[in-house]
Amino acid sequence: MRSGAAIGLESVTFSYGETPMRFDFALPASSIAAVMGPSGSGKSTLLNLIAGFEKPASGRIRIGGEDVTELAPARRPVSMVFQENNLFAHLDVFSNVGLGRSPSLALSGDDRADVTEALARVGLEGKERRLPRELSGGERQRVALARVLVRKRPVLLLDEPFASLGPALRQEMLDLLRELHAEQGMTVLMVTHHPEDARAIAGKVVFLEDGTVTAVGDTPAFFSDAGPKSFRRYIGR
Repeated sequence: MRSGAAIGLESVTFSYGETPMRFDFALPASSIAAVMGPSGSGKSTLLNLIAGFEKPASGRIRIGGEDVTELAPARRPVSMVFQENNLFAHLDVFSNVGLGRSPSLALSGDDRADVTEALARVGLEGKERRLPRELSGGERQRVALARVLVRKRPVLLLDEPFASLGPALRQEMLDLLRELHAEQGMTVLMVTHHPEDARAIAGKVVFLEDGTVTAVGDTPAFFSDAGPKSFRRYIGR
């Protein structure tokens, strides 16, 4: 099993319009963390900073002990899955996954074998030539996860990837994510508004309010009566 990479944000500041944000926290390698907080608290911004899609005004971002603050997104050891799964409508399933290995789709024999294996692993065997519009919402997210598998990066960021799915399908995708984590060992940060998702899959919770990480800890402790008051207020307890 491959392993994930520790993540650390050290006094990272960012301004979104008139809203100042500051992030300080660390996660151990191969952990799964649910990123939670009210709308507008900075959850997506936090993921975008780690991925490199946003650049901090100050502070350092470390992945696996390496300072990646100045690295372009493509050079960071990170994969990201969005709510809309970021598939290209004109490319079939096989090619959409192949992009994870080669942006030009210049795939070697080994690359093609890895894409085929990844599609089988996420339950899409036989659907390689379908276009995204011919797939269900859950199948499109499976394509996005297959692309993550062929990228083989130690950090996986998920920005509400299953928010548009119904409860049964969302649970199915969470189960698949748990299985992939057990096999790959990547470090996972998943933004979610669903407390049950955090309890189902995450070992840790990162809680944000007003552009700041106000609490980080083990999931059972967060959901106990002794959990952070701001978090218990957020989930209505």
